Amino acid sequence: MIKCHLSKFMGERKLRVADVARLTGLHRNTITLLYDETAARVDMETLDKLCELFGCNVGDLFEKVAEPEA
Repeated sequence: MIKCHLSKFMGERKLRVADVARLTGLHRNTITLLYDETAARVDMETLDKLCELFGCNVGDLFEKVAEPEA
């Protein structure tokens, strides 16, 4: 499973979803889906804008983790 660290990056900088939307031009719903880790897909433009805002690489924003045992 893929883990998104957007909430961590936003928390460190005390940014709200509205702040990220304003700073990146991304739709609030897109940011919310990533923040809540419910997004099914992410386009390249979104990745580029988030990495630009947070000064990070895609690998810093997303991480592959083992599936939890059922």
